[in-house]
Amino acid sequence: MGRVLRFVSTTLAPMTFSVGALSRASSSRGIIDHRLERRALINEYRRGRLRQDQVCDAHPELIRAARNVGTVASNPCPVCEEAELRLVTYVFGARLPPHGRCVSTAKEMATLNRRREELSAYIVEACVNCHWHHLLRVLPVGGR
Repeated sequence: MGRVLRFVSTTLAPMTFSVGALSRASSSRGIIDHRLERRALINEYRRGRLRQDQVCDAHPELIRAARNVGTVASNPCPVCEEAELRLVTYVFGARLPPHGRCVSTAKEMATLNRRREELSAYIVEACVNCHWHHLLRVLPVGGR
């Protein structure tokens, strides 16, 4: 949360020029992937340009959510290399609390996905051991 990044990240959805793209013209929402930014940050840490306290500064509420409702990630933490990496999903949008809603089940996500309002799901990885965290993806939800 208090990180300073030296990289510019782009969050543009890829454009396609196919006939199928025209059928989706009513909705320009897409997935925003932050893997390149994550890789750059990890590389800066491993090169010694960032200290561990600069990259492992997750908010206690995020760590609590990761520990209690997060799903276990398939890969270990990139900083401490422990298998305590969890994925937490927060949904933001109309008629939801300003701090978002932490989604803990697939059923809850399916219910949100049926809503008429356009929502955004933020998938965050967090290590309950060293407190590393990073936003992985932003996904469109709802808007049916």
